[in-house]
Parts: sequence; structure tokens; C-alpha cells
Amino acid sequence: MTTVDESDIVVGVDGSAGSAAALRWALSEAHTSGRRVVALRAWTFDPTSDLESAATQSPQDIEARYRRQLEQSVADALAGAEPVPVHAETVDGAPGPALVRTSQNAAMLVVGSHGHGRLLRLLVGSVSAYCLKESHCPVVVVPVRTAEECGPVPEADGVGTYQPGPLL
Repeated sequence: MTTVDESDIVVGVDGSAGSAAALRWALSEAHTSGRRVVALRAWTFDPTSDLESAATQSPQDIEARYRRQLEQSVADALAGAEPVPVHAETVDGAPGPALVRTSQNAAMLVVGSHGHGRLLRLLVGSVSAYCLKESHCPVVVVPVRTAEECGPVPEADGVGTYQPGPLL
């Protein structure tokens, strides 16, 4: 596990549109503030929820698949953007607790909202709600509508920054 320091931005990446927007926001913030981004993909090997994968793949194979997906998400977000230091890491565990644990000493935690669930989860998603409640550092929640409004990462302009849509 990577050591995260007080200047790092930890961002949850799960392949969704919301997490792609959160990653782009974190990269933009890192460029502006001179920070490093730690892109984190939490995963669990749960044979009861994915019988097909459990029958045909080892936990190491499943982790490797998540690692490839994470690396592709980071490469996609960096395409056309100003380079910033990024460390991509997979971690075994449920997303909310893994993100909170990893970001304990970070400058901030950035998550995307999936926009489904009840009450608070209706607005931000269950992982986002967990992070808001349990985090030891500031949490930025990038709403799912931001992902829909922003679309793909724009080409770098003269300044080379990406400006996502409004936050909560």
C-alpha cells in the first residue's frame, strides 16, 4: 500500500462516469495545487455475488483485471491534460472503508456520485455518503450530472487546466 501524505489527493475510481469525472476533477486540482493524485480502485473477491468469476478466475486474476481497468481510467483522464504525478493502486476491501482508510492523512478525498439510493444516498450514493460520514479529511463529491455535462476530457488549452462543472 502506498504511503499517502498530507498533500496527496485520493480519488476513488471504479470505472463509472461519476468516478471518471471525480478523477478529472482531482487531476485538475492537483495541477493547480501542485499535489499528487492517488487513484484508488477498491475491489473484493466475493464468490457469492459473482459466481462466474469465482468459478473461472483466481483472486489474483480478478485483481489484475481491476488494475488494468484502473490504469486505463487514469490514462483516459490524462489524455490531453497537463501531466501531474499520479499513483494508481488497487486495494482489497469494500470501497467506502478502503477510501477512508487510505485517505486518513490526505489533503482531500474525491469521489464521484452515482446518484442512487435513499435520502443522502439519493443525492450522492452510498460510498459517497459513507466517505462524508467517516472521512478524516475534506471530501469532495463530484455529482453524476457533472460527468454527464463534462463529457470527455477536453484538449489542453494554453493554460492546460480542466474546469469541471459546479460542485454541490
